[in-house]
Amino acid sequence: MASTDQHYEQLLAPIYEWMAGGAEAALTAGAADLEGLLHSPGLCLDLGAGFGMHAIPLAQAGFEVIAIDSSAQLLARLQELAGSLPIQSVCADLLDFPEHLPAGRKPSLIVCMGDTLTHLDSLEAVDRLASLAAEHLAPGGRFLATFRDYSQPLQGDRRFIPVRSDQSRILTCFLEEQGDRICVHDILHERQGDQWTMQVNHYLQLRLAPETVRQIFVDKGFMTQIEAVPRGMLRLISDRH
Repeated sequence: MASTDQHYEQLLAPIYEWMAGGAEAALTAGAADLEGLLHSPGLCLDLGAGFGMHAIPLAQAGFEVIAIDSSAQLLARLQELAGSLPIQSVCADLLDFPEHLPAGRKPSLIVCMGDTLTHLDSLEAVDRLASLAAEHLAPGGRFLATFRDYSQPLQGDRRFIPVRSDQSRILTCFLEEQGDRICVHDILHERQGDQWTMQVNHYLQLRLAPETVRQIFVDKGFMTQIEAVPRGMLRLISDRH
């Protein structure tokens, strides 16, 4: 079984922008995800930044962004799309973010969007991330994340999820429950001339119950709420006193 990083490099990273509907559609959706949730611009960390779906709208809104991701391929695309915007790309594990903060500065915002929280390898890692956020956020700062609710896994045919398709590419996802994890199988069909090829890979995601995640952040001193948002996601908003 591939690790999350291997899965992205081998299968998802080359098609991730396509999965999101193309750069323009993705950046529009990213800006919509953040609408009404931003305080005054300052230093922002984007954990699991990918190709910049949220980092770029944040920079356009006036934030100085440090974009952290484990995929050099996705970060290279981010820099292409960002142009001269104030975004620093860092290829690293998101739990190592304190090492990449400017000396003497604390971010006013940390975002961890998409399904990045479920890519952590344990509930203890989620707890560690919450501790680091509490330690390094500026007073009055905000931690913002989205994640999928796997506490009640899909059953039967609903485990098969059509992600996107066009005339030359079809991506389907199949979810399989494995204890405290969900095994995510990505099935990619691509047309090459008059032939179709198939590539299959899988990796594990955490099953994160929303109340468990909320309580982790509350225990670190955050004022926290979780709400449902579009694209089948939950949104966590945690404010540091």
